[in-house]
Amino acid sequence: MSDEGIVVPLTGLARTAAKHMVRAWQSPVFHLTVEVDMTEATKVKSVEPTATVTDAIVAAVASALIEVPEVNVHVGEDELTKFTAANVGIAVATPKGLMVPVVHDADTKNLAQLASSRGDIVSRAREGAITRADITGGTFTISNLGMMGVTRFDAILNVPQAAILAVGATVQRFVGGPDNAQWLPIAELTLTCDHRALDGAAGARFLAALKAKLEAPVCAGAVNASREVA
Repeated sequence: MSDEGIVVPLTGLARTAAKHMVRAWQSPVFHLTVEVDMTEATKVKSVEPTATVTDAIVAAVASALIEVPEVNVHVGEDELTKFTAANVGIAVATPKGLMVPVVHDADTKNLAQLASSRGDIVSRAREGAITRADITGGTFTISNLGMMGVTRFDAILNVPQAAILAVGATVQRFVGGPDNAQWLPIAELTLTCDHRALDGAAGARFLAALKAKLEAPVCAGAVNASREVA
């Protein structure tokens, strides 16, 4: 007797996500990868005890989006929509499937505020208590599989956003030349870009800005002083 399998119809969130992925797969994309020394980012709790490395990455991404605004856009059929605020989505695996809750106005928040906002929306996403407002308005997305041991991957666009960042695991690597060789915690960050909105130069500038912020002393983006709100 042959086993023909069990048919499980896609409904609700799974069906919507499947259609979303088809749209994303049709986008003309390219990928750029940079290695980042995460030494400073891993010190985030010395700056803000409630924060995690994810919060340091969100802060650095938000700051880089303001510095390289070409990346902070939505792509339409015949137009681009530019945004002045960095609304950073975080891909989260939930019992109902993948969701992307959004930290709105991440560029105006310090680490404590980011940690609070991120913790709240991620928890509610996993508990099934997310609201439509929590998952709309994103201008950029972070997908972090590093915590699952994945060292490098290419993320699929969260359309209509122009780019998404894939964060790999931080691993100890022996780097440097004969005079300065040392073990460092290195993470590979890969940017998927929609070529209709971005060229390689813009993507490279964004990654360079992000790398600089994550590697700066006391972790870049720890406090967005220039745009911080009370």
